[in-house]
Amino acid sequence: MAVVPCGSTWVARWGGQPQLTMRASARSNLSVSSHDLSSKIKALASSGSAMFSHAPLPALYNTRLYNNSSHQRRARLVVRANSDFYSILGVSKNANKSEIKSAYRKLARNYHPDVNKEPGAEAKFKEISNAYEVLSDDEKRSIYDRYGEAGLKGAGMGTGDFSNPFDLFESFFGGMGGMGGRASQNRAMEGEDQIYNLVLNFKEAVFGVEKEIEITRLESCGTCNGSGAKPGTNPSRCSTCGGQGQVVSSARTPLGVFQQVMTCSSCNGTGEISTPCTTCSGDGRVRKSKRISLKVPAGVDGGSRLRVRSEGNAGRRGGPPGDLFVMIDVMPDPVLKREDTNIVYTCKVSYIDAILGTTTKVPTVDGPVDLKIPAGTQPGTTLVMAKKGVPFLNKTNMRGDQLVRVQVEIPKRLSGEERKLIEELSNLNKGEAVNSRR
Repeated sequence: MAVVPCGSTWVARWGGQPQLTMRASARSNLSVSSHDLSSKIKALASSGSAMFSHAPLPALYNTRLYNNSSHQRRARLVVRANSDFYSILGVSKNANKSEIKSAYRKLARNYHPDVNKEPGAEAKFKEISNAYEVLSDDEKRSIYDRYGEAGLKGAGMGTGDFSNPFDLFESFFGGMGGMGGRASQNRAMEGEDQIYNLVLNFKEAVFGVEKEIEITRLESCGTCNGSGAKPGTNPSRCSTCGGQGQVVSSARTPLGVFQQVMTCSSCNGTGEISTPCTTCSGDGRVRKSKRISLKVPAGVDGGSRLRVRSEGNAGRRGGPPGDLFVMIDVMPDPVLKREDTNIVYTCKVSYIDAILGTTTKVPTVDGPVDLKIPAGTQPGTTLVMAKKGVPFLNKTNMRGDQLVRVQVEIPKRLSGEERKLIEELSNLNKGEAVNSRR
């Protein structure tokens, strides 16, 4: 939602259904006097107002709504204050048309969403196009220089022939090899990503494994070759939205003119009307199963995510497929525990073995290994078995350690002979203690 002061009115845009809470708020303000209403509007329009704050506004920032079969963008809400068009294009206020045009061409190429996939690139591209549209027009530039963006809106000159920034781009670059305006709904659309949950046992996660998995995804329809149209028919431009895929309606309220930008219901946002393919029902894609050989690297852990490029859903109109994301879950081992790249094992030894020392077999991911328990080992002692742990992810020549925590078992019951021997040992220790004090 872009909200900017426009003389005596405000203009707002938003996608999807209008927010009822915003309507109710507008009605509730009608009860105040005209003087109070004017004061409130001025306060909201000020640069220090929360309406134009740079602090996060979760409820008013970009929002996406998805359906099950296509992650189509349905709603977009942005709140912004007036922009400095010269700063946006990186030119001085004395720049001539040639400099402005050159700056626009360079920035538009860098930030076009078909080239730049970074978050925020599309918003930046639209901002650049909006700035160029104003500064390249002598009349608009003159009004902007004197009164700012609000002056343009108040004069009814907020947009011109290039109200769609992608149309403006296309007029410069002639489509740029398939990077045409998004108003042309024939633009290729990337497919959605897919998620697959894979369960591994403890050793598979430690050493890696190759698994064959079966996924279900959307693939291009062979009947219509992905067009969505019934073979032998040609799609025509939607007369309702003029091929834009969106329709705009305006409503005048006491707070100004509000514009709604909504997905065209006649063409469902495609911009075209066609006889749908009977195989894919007009989607251009059909659901199929595919078996994929997946190589899981050594050292993965529960919660790890593997990305398999181009194995997601097929794109529309020749667009690239999405990716497959494999979410890893690891089953626990009965005796071995994992702590990052180390493996922990609790070894129980008798008090006699702890006193005298012993050698015991310890389970590891490499198999049983003999471990020497030194004489006089104290309860809670941790012994380190070097390089018997988990390989470092993507560094299989490096491994963690296995940590053996010694738990000394003290018997609760003793036989008569055992008790007698321990008492003799106790008396012997007492005697040695007395002699040491002399």
